[in-house]
Amino acid sequence: MLHPIGQRSWGSPRLLLYATTFAFAFGRVAIASDMTAPIEQLDAGLLQVMKAGKGAPFQQRYDVLAPLVTRAVDLDGILQAGVGPTWASLSPAQQASLKTAFQHYSIATYVSNFDDFAGERFDLSKPAAGGNPVVQVKIVPGKAGDDTHVLGYAMRQTPSGWKAIDITADSSISQVVAQQEQIRSLVGSSGADGLLARLQQKTAELSGGAVR
Repeated sequence: MLHPIGQRSWGSPRLLLYATTFAFAFGRVAIASDMTAPIEQLDAGLLQVMKAGKGAPFQQRYDVLAPLVTRAVDLDGILQAGVGPTWASLSPAQQASLKTAFQHYSIATYVSNFDDFAGERFDLSKPAAGGNPVVQVKIVPGKAGDDTHVLGYAMRQTPSGWKAIDITADSSISQVVAQQEQIRSLVGSSGADGLLARLQQKTAELSGGAVR
């Protein structure tokens, strides 16, 4: 789960998504399948690393999630929107370094948050017909007394397929907006090099130095 740089994510860290949607018309089946497949694949990886837990090396869990996170979430788009107009003035080398650092940080965040399993259940609802392409997931806790949460994944079509460009919690809290505000603030105060250093620092902290 994406979260503001330097903070833990909201609520429970066990935000696993499990796709079980069906559609009636053939065309809707194809669209829903294309749109939800990246999330479903990420779910399977998250469940795998949750069950492995902290007993498995961080790098091993990171390697499981890396291709799944980058496939499901438009990390480059989120980063560029956070940096804002300054992005166009950066050199190709600076852009590439920031993309790599942001990917490392985002994946390390998932690994850090999804580090145990307590019997959660995740129910996915297909996007509403004719509405915005939002995949909603109800997270049902495995322990009595824990809260149920609903995540909304705003998907968009990219050259490499459907990806999440925003993630909301309980219909109101945007994880991406909070993160982009911090990115913008860091660029404004410390420049692109300051943002790069901060991302690398947080990745090293989250991974215990396993990922930089």
